[in-house]
Amino acid sequence: MQLGVIGLGRMGQIVVDRVLDADHDVVAFDLDAEATAAAAEAGAEPADSVDDLYERLSDGTDGEGDGARIWLMVPAGDPVDATLDELEPHLTGDDVVVDGGNSHFEDATRRAESTDAAYLDCGTSGGPAGAELGFSLMVGGPEWAYEELTPVFDAVATGPAGHDRMGPAGSGHYVKMVHNGVEYALMQAYGEGFELLHRGRYDLDLEAVARTWNNGAVIRSWLLELCEEAFREEGTDLGDVADRIEGGSTGTWTVQEALEQEVPVPLIYQALAERFDSREERFGRRLASRLRYGFGRHEVPRTGE
Repeated sequence: MQLGVIGLGRMGQIVVDRVLDADHDVVAFDLDAEATAAAAEAGAEPADSVDDLYERLSDGTDGEGDGARIWLMVPAGDPVDATLDELEPHLTGDDVVVDGGNSHFEDATRRAESTDAAYLDCGTSGGPAGAELGFSLMVGGPEWAYEELTPVFDAVATGPAGHDRMGPAGSGHYVKMVHNGVEYALMQAYGEGFELLHRGRYDLDLEAVARTWNNGAVIRSWLLELCEEAFREEGTDLGDVADRIEGGSTGTWTVQEALEQEVPVPLIYQALAERFDSREERFGRRLASRLRYGFGRHEVPRTGE
């Protein structure tokens, strides 16, 4: 299969690398010429604009109904709409566009209705670790388009079990939104538990605690592995990791949707509130901040910055 990839940041480059490793062809473009050059060095065919990318994909079709297959990995919001605006003069009903960013599900629904191509909203989880392990992909949109892109999803995900079609347009990003809300609550729970251990009765090696819990305990998980990594690299007291947790948009969307559907989500709401209430020094929030680096390589605020 020939795939066009627009947006070559950390996650976009991983998509390129994994698709190439599966012996598919990639045409790649990014506004940053150095990112495009890096993709070319990995084996992708470079394009110098969105128009050029589409033309190169068109040259690769067989003329018998096969359309262009394009994966967007650009920041959520206006950049997605701007990219679609550039593509729109070219797109036909035979084309498939995948939005692999953290878009709001209502934006995905709107884009699916207004775009001539089949539009797949693809919630993507796994962070930079996906370079080695593959991503978890939650896909919404037309079934035929999902099936058409299955070879690419197999390559980008952890395999066939790492992706599925959630339902119609919007459902992929809806499931990813709720996934992120659950992620907030899990991080909050680990943060509170380790804060009690840190401030409690005993002088504990928290790296050892995390390692022991993660070998057979009920609460073992990848996030707990990242707790172990955080204590190993930063120290039991988390060194100069600041008590400030960035992010919050997807958790806000989750809470807003819960309010609209009248579904109680007290743990997710409290975890979101903790992110917004980062004025009083709290060890648990410092751990949550470091965990965001562990799974997403997000910048860690440090004291004194």
